[in-house]
Amino acid sequence: MAKGLILLPALCLLVYYGAKHITEISAGSDPLTKAGALTILIFSALVVSRYLFLLLFSMLNLLANILRKEPAPSTHDLPFVSVLVPCYNEEGVIERSLESLMTIDYPSYEIIVVDDGSVDDTYAVAKAMEFNDENRSLRVFKKPNAGKASALNYAIERSRGELFLAVDADSRVSPDSLRLMAPYFKDGRVGAVAGSVYVVNTNNIWTNLQALEYIQGLNLVRNGQAFFRLVNIVPGPIGMFRTEAVESIGGYSDDTFAEDCDLTLRLIEAGYGIDYEIDAVSYTEAPESLLDLLKQRYRWTRGILQSSLKHRGKLLAVVSNPKLSLLLWYMLFEAILWPAVSIAANLFILFTSLVTGMAQMLVYWWIIFTILDISAGIYCVSVTKERIRLVFYTIYYRIFFINIINIAKVLATAEEFFGVEMSWGKLERKGRI
Repeated sequence: MAKGLILLPALCLLVYYGAKHITEISAGSDPLTKAGALTILIFSALVVSRYLFLLLFSMLNLLANILRKEPAPSTHDLPFVSVLVPCYNEEGVIERSLESLMTIDYPSYEIIVVDDGSVDDTYAVAKAMEFNDENRSLRVFKKPNAGKASALNYAIERSRGELFLAVDADSRVSPDSLRLMAPYFKDGRVGAVAGSVYVVNTNNIWTNLQALEYIQGLNLVRNGQAFFRLVNIVPGPIGMFRTEAVESIGGYSDDTFAEDCDLTLRLIEAGYGIDYEIDAVSYTEAPESLLDLLKQRYRWTRGILQSSLKHRGKLLAVVSNPKLSLLLWYMLFEAILWPAVSIAANLFILFTSLVTGMAQMLVYWWIIFTILDISAGIYCVSVTKERIRLVFYTIYYRIFFINIINIAKVLATAEEFFGVEMSWGKLERKGRI
């Protein structure tokens, strides 16, 4: 918390001195140079403002959680929880995933595995692990392939918990996750609680950059959104839901590539709050090649767009449902406008700096964003369980990684707009968990 408070004025000073030097460089220059300098200043102000707001609301949420923290509930006060594991061709990882779920520190829960028509030995491996004792059980079902949403609905129908934890079959959940997340539901207005997602296979530059992105670009955002109980996506690898709330809105829907995002938005539309528990962690396997990463981000972007546009009738519902309306505008800004603006600004800055010979602007521009990302990286690592070495990758993060991701988002948006067909594009797992 204290580190975050120090970062706020530091980031403001960074913008001030960066703006001062760029302004001095462009003073008395030709119109193109001045336009480039102005673009750098406006774009930098937008990026820094976004970070400042996220950091501010993230810190406010952490403080609010500290102030309202209650003594840990007794074993008798904890509700029974169903852990749902949909899977398809997860033979290489399902055993380790289920082993992690069987070691969860929680008094009473069940694990329900639904094999969605796998063509490998996923069902056989999981079925061999079935058990049933006094307080815990593991049941395995198999059904014809119909997609993840169908598998989750199938599991919900067979669950007994008033709460359920949805996890991906390629993930490993921290033992204290249920104890950390269940108390949020004492408030009847909470419909779901998101957890943190960490990358387990940090074995090359792509996965290390994704590990940084998960805490800086995803978990930081969720922590800020949680201050308003408006987390826009409860992630597939770890999310706890009030069973009654999900059933009341018809369960999961299969008409988007992002069933988790769609379900979250429908819960918010129904009046439920969506919270976030930063210390409930799921370790997941990230794409290890650029091609697999781009395939994943194509699907994420198109799924988020589909989910947002599915609820477009609420974009102007600023009176009847202001929270959902605000969140939809934010999501469309992040998915469509911001990536396009970012790419255009970067290209224009590069063009004007090289054409006018003002390479100094490029240097200051790079320094501004590198220091910004290092500051945000230090804050994110300090409030999470992630490794400090990830801060090193902030040097490449925005200039290299984020631009590649933004290009993928823009192309995916164009394909969604023109109705280009796309399959689910399942990632082939390496069994790293």
